Amino acid sequence: MKIISLSLLFCSVLHFGQLFNHDKTFTKQDTLKGSNTDYRNFWDVKRYDLSIEPEFEKKSISGTNKISFEITKDISNPIFQIDLQQPLVVHAVQCSFPTSKAFKREGDFIFISSNKDFKKGERFSIEISYSGEPIIAKNAPWDGGWTFTKDEKGNPWMSVADEGIGASVWLPVKDIWSDEPDEGMTMNIITKMGLVGVGNGRLIDKKVAIGNFIGDNRTVWTWEVKNTINPYSIIPSIGKYVNFKDSYDGEKGKLDLDYWVIDYNLEKAKKQFQQVKPMLKSFEYWFGPYPFYEDSYKLVETPYLGMEHQSNIAYGNGYANGYLGTDLSGTGVGLNWDYIIIHESGHEWFANNITATDKADMWIHEAFTMYSEVLFTESFMDKKSADIYAQGLQKNIENDIPLIGKYGVNNEGSSDIYNKGASLIHTIRQVINNDEKFRQILRGLNKDFYHKNVTTQQVEQYISEKSGIDFTTVFNQYLRTTKVPVLEYVQTGNKLKFRYTNTVKGLKLPIRIDNQTINPTEDWQTAKLSNSNPVEFNRNYYIKYKTAN
Repeated sequence: MKIISLSLLFCSVLHFGQLFNHDKTFTKQDTLKGSNTDYRNFWDVKRYDLSIEPEFEKKSISGTNKISFEITKDISNPIFQIDLQQPLVVHAVQCSFPTSKAFKREGDFIFISSNKDFKKGERFSIEISYSGEPIIAKNAPWDGGWTFTKDEKGNPWMSVADEGIGASVWLPVKDIWSDEPDEGMTMNIITKMGLVGVGNGRLIDKKVAIGNFIGDNRTVWTWEVKNTINPYSIIPSIGKYVNFKDSYDGEKGKLDLDYWVIDYNLEKAKKQFQQVKPMLKSFEYWFGPYPFYEDSYKLVETPYLGMEHQSNIAYGNGYANGYLGTDLSGTGVGLNWDYIIIHESGHEWFANNITATDKADMWIHEAFTMYSEVLFTESFMDKKSADIYAQGLQKNIENDIPLIGKYGVNNEGSSDIYNKGASLIHTIRQVINNDEKFRQILRGLNKDFYHKNVTTQQVEQYISEKSGIDFTTVFNQYLRTTKVPVLEYVQTGNKLKFRYTNTVKGLKLPIRIDNQTINPTEDWQTAKLSNSNPVEFNRNYYIKYKTAN
């Protein structure tokens, strides 16, 4: 049996939707993918209306997408950029405005030139039809792309995961996190008879499309999303699905729970998915109401481990607790609940409700969501278990590069956005030292940035303002450096001599020890303790302790 260390397992399997490339040289293509360029910054997507038909035997797809948008500033003769990754082929582009020439395809981008003067507030549309053999994911969801496989009974099973690679790996779209369709979308999934197509939101129609030959009929499954949605969350899944339903009495009333699983897993799912209601109770308490009541809450079994697709959460954890049977914290606490149900559902608040404007700020998604595991543990078990779990996550931190990536080039920061990000949030909680205030900050983030894009600076400022504590140096320490603060100390009887090393200049990170708080700086200080017993440090802070010589 091959033995893999926990940290290696974590680094190889947790990073849903992307592989972290620390040595990449950025190109013009990266800027076109990751920036709000002159081809993007004058129009705002309002709605997507798309159709997708996968062909299992050919491992191909065909479809259309109508992009409805609004002009955001007066502009003359602009060029529109639509993203669609090769080798997919564009067949036609139809615009509701005059174009100066046929569309131009350059690599993964479609450029449409217009000879019109556009006025702010005007609304238009671009519809693109396309087909081809999309990029196949070698190991979904981590490398991104389509999956064409079979279930245990040999039935076709298809889906796509694209957070890292981008929704344009299968869909012509404005593939940038900062622009979501404010008025939602519809998605027609066209399947062969006997297969089911599951999308985001609610199923609003199902009809048979009559073909020209016997056995050529198709079923069209129409799904509707009423809320804004980030492009990488728009996902079709096709398989031999069966459906069962439930409901949850939440903060905004009745929330519909919708479950789609492969037929032979129905009974397993009914048992395992009982964890959904305790999860919703915990997260609504900590974060506020589930952000998408209009679109329901949905788990969909997929042929890969999991992803946070909005109102369409991908589930592939084998109907067992832990993470593929493993506790990533190394403490045993994580074996008490299903990692994918908890983690991916946490993203409904952080990633789907609050979405980073630039992928460089992806820590916002993963830090708060990984910390949701700690909060769920506290609700589901107890605070001691939650602290043990949080402390276990610290052991997986690599401190290779900073958490914030490079802006404007479709780049995420370190894989530490999970463990180190969660440890940062846990450290901030210790400093605030008021769980009700901390809870109201988390709820306030989800209320004040409801269905909005945010930057790191906005999140930093919000936490500092609402807590009444200036966390500027703390964020600089943990987000922008790989340094771990070291508290050097010498205890002599009931006196403790201490200082910080390995910090940003002027780090303001107070620490509670026993029943008092100290405020270490780079200079030596001395505090009087309540007794002469060896000092017991609070391990919930992400700092290191070192006895000075």
